[in-house]
Amino acid sequence: MAGLFQRIKAIFSAKADKALDKLEDPRETLDYSYTKQLELLQQVRRGVAEVATSRKRVELQAGQLNQQIDKLNTAAKRALESNREDLAREALTRKSGLQQQLAELQEQHSALQSEEERLVRASQQLQSRVDAFRTRKETIKASYTAAEAQNKISEAFSGLGKEMGDVGQAIQRAEDKTTQLKARSAAVDELLASGALDDPTGMAKDDITRELDALASGAQVDDELAALKASLGQPAGELAGAGADAEQGRLPAGGNYEQPPAPGATQPESSEDLR
Repeated sequence: MAGLFQRIKAIFSAKADKALDKLEDPRETLDYSYTKQLELLQQVRRGVAEVATSRKRVELQAGQLNQQIDKLNTAAKRALESNREDLAREALTRKSGLQQQLAELQEQHSALQSEEERLVRASQQLQSRVDAFRTRKETIKASYTAAEAQNKISEAFSGLGKEMGDVGQAIQRAEDKTTQLKARSAAVDELLASGALDDPTGMAKDDITRELDALASGAQVDDELAALKASLGQPAGELAGAGADAEQGRLPAGGNYEQPPAPGATQPESSEDLR
């Protein structure tokens, strides 16, 4: 059971590492590291300032003790001059105590001064490292940005990018639909031409069909014209000439007409008057 839990933990860790690797941006990581280094440098500088402040405070205290020692030394001399040995002894006793405090302060001052010097050196070294890291960081970021742009350009040219892939698929779908529509239109035209499909408009006919229809229509007209001639009892030639004259406006239809009188001529009598 323990081995199973270890395996599950390893699987989830691998999945998490992979997901985090996809989300991680090296430029952001570098900027974060640079920010942390700057914070550390600021902490070191604050430490230097605090140590220097403590050293300065010890120096002021030592100065005050020196002044007090000088005063007590002067007081002891005056007491001896005034034959007050007891006062001179008291002054010298106080002076001895102050000198012990001054010695302790001098030791503290030396320790603080050493610590300050150490922190100053550490601050200078850290400053150099931060400056070097900043230069390297900017170089790496510029290189990464250039490589990322080059990768996008390469994917665009090769068609492997997501955007270009979508565009290529759209173009392919459009070409497929266009080819399908052309094939369907050509198939319908072939079926209409072969007569497998009826055209409800009667307009989709090829040249041969139209020529055959024209011949059939002409033959029907000739048959009707021959039937009409037969009903009138006229030969085909006379009816044709009469029809031609009628078309020109000189003869009435049917061939029954009278010659108009010439200008200046008398109108002939009718057949009944001649009789």
